[in-house]
Amino acid sequence: MNDFTKVALVTGATGGIGQAIAKKIASDGYIVFVHYSGNEEKAAKLIEEIVDAGGKACLVQADVTNALSVMEMFDTVRSVNGELNVVVHSAGIMPMARIEPENLDAFKRVIDTNLIGTFLVLAHAAKCVSSGGRIIALSSSVVAKNFPQYGPYIASKEGVEGLIRVLANELKGKNITVNGIAPGPTGTDLFFKGKSEDLINWFKDQNPMNRIGTPEDIANGVSALAGDLGRWINGQVIRVNGGFA
Repeated sequence: MNDFTKVALVTGATGGIGQAIAKKIASDGYIVFVHYSGNEEKAAKLIEEIVDAGGKACLVQADVTNALSVMEMFDTVRSVNGELNVVVHSAGIMPMARIEPENLDAFKRVIDTNLIGTFLVLAHAAKCVSSGGRIIALSSSVVAKNFPQYGPYIASKEGVEGLIRVLANELKGKNITVNGIAPGPTGTDLFFKGKSEDLINWFKDQNPMNRIGTPEDIANGVSALAGDLGRWINGQVIRVNGGFA
């Protein structure tokens, strides 16, 4: 029986993986704050689905690239009962761009959202998460590959992994774990967009499990890190990818 005494924040909760994480964390008994940037309708629908399934959830809006907006988001979350137990940072973007001079703006946009956004969320999480809590950020298994056009994205996620490892050390003595989840190719709208059936099949063939992941596969990994079984895992990035990389 869930008593809903613990609070979790899931950023990027309107994305395919973020939605699955929010639902799973809610089913684990947390009051979940569903973060969205611009799509309030999609976030509200997710809230409805969580509540219909017997969970508890609230909306919170923020621009993760804006320091004041992120601070206000954490203030809102902590206003529920003064505690915050789990932060899952899954907000991010993945535009494709070759390493060419004309793509500098695209590179800056990825760094702003994926790396600076992660820095801000992790920095506030470090101040707000209660003892015994969990901070989890999403990286990507594509950092182990060198696919063309992924340069800006890989650069941002390599930075995210560095922040995870450093923050785990900076929180020494706080009894808070900091870890990352690195999904492989996962069946979301973001992944399927612009990809041919042949390309999707190619990604399947690269995986020993002969399929792409599901958002629920990733959410299960997050749930494991967020729960009691994750208490001795710290400063790690877990590749949840079926063996893709």
